[in-house]
Amino acid sequence: MKTEVKKKFDEFISERGMRRTSQRDVIVDAAFDSDDHFTAEELLTKARKLDPKTSRATLYRTISLLVECGLLREIDLGRDERVYDPNFLDSPDHNHLICVDCGKVIEFADDNVALLVDCITRRLGFRPSSKSMRIEACCDKLRSDGVCENLIEMRLGKVG
Repeated sequence: MKTEVKKKFDEFISERGMRRTSQRDVIVDAAFDSDDHFTAEELLTKARKLDPKTSRATLYRTISLLVECGLLREIDLGRDERVYDPNFLDSPDHNHLICVDCGKVIEFADDNVALLVDCITRRLGFRPSSKSMRIEACCDKLRSDGVCENLIEMRLGKVG
């Protein structure tokens, strides 16, 4: 998939009169090395492991370009937290279930949801060009076990 991503990104920036740079390549490699969601700061950490000279400004500009060309999707998880989802090329119709207690994000695809969205938009006189569903809920882990490892990690991450 990286080859397809790089080709699409190269075409996109070339159309805008921009050039391919080694820092942009590092950022794209770091962004698409897995299907995991990431924040801009997490991506900067990953990119700097590949090239310690990776610029924060270049990273933010590159993220904007990747979102604009449709390779990344920006997702608002609430709590003033935005993450980026790199797997919309492989799975464009997936949705997100977010635990309001621990922040855990689960991706899911469901044919019934896709059909419902199609029916609703057509009934209201629209044709969907893209969709994104975010469901906020409480996972059963904290309620049933009294402890949620994801909640502990989230809180430690915000403190440290």
